[in-house]
Amino acid sequence: MNHSETRGRHDPGSVDRNLRTAVHIAAFSSHEDVIAALAAAGADMNTLERGLYDAVTIASVADDLDMLNAALAAGNRADLMTSIYDGTALIAAAHLGYAEVVQTLIDGGAPLDHVNNLGWTALIESVVLGDGGPAHRQTAKNLLDAGADPNIPDRNGHTPLQLARQRGYDEMAKLIAAAGGN
Repeated sequence: MNHSETRGRHDPGSVDRNLRTAVHIAAFSSHEDVIAALAAAGADMNTLERGLYDAVTIASVADDLDMLNAALAAGNRADLMTSIYDGTALIAAAHLGYAEVVQTLIDGGAPLDHVNNLGWTALIESVVLGDGGPAHRQTAKNLLDAGADPNIPDRNGHTPLQLARQRGYDEMAKLIAAAGGN
């Protein structure tokens, strides 16, 4: 093949200096159609970039349900460990209070009780990094309704219920207690 025959062709697995592939760039840009095309072209849909994000985490942190659904449909996995905290997209979405994203990740097979390197689960992050308001309460409810363990403590031995009570999140504490939290 000469140069003119290869012009315009790109390896879907090529990376930039931040180890971002076309999959990452499509996710950041919210191009659902490009994600589908890259999957069809054989791109590795679950590669992590330098910040250890995959397309699912990128879409989750952006609260971009359309992109998240497209990424999952294209073969991105919801169960990968991503981020410098050895977390998951579910943990990231829970701490941000993105209840619809959390539900989509749960439906996509995200691990409910994964503990990151801070010693926190998605439920704990919805409490510790949340504000106790409606979005974080719905996030916690989604997690608990899906079967998240309400008794996994943080590395200091504090359960989600204890953490909610310490912060004065009475409604969230009621949800956790109703799910069997101690």
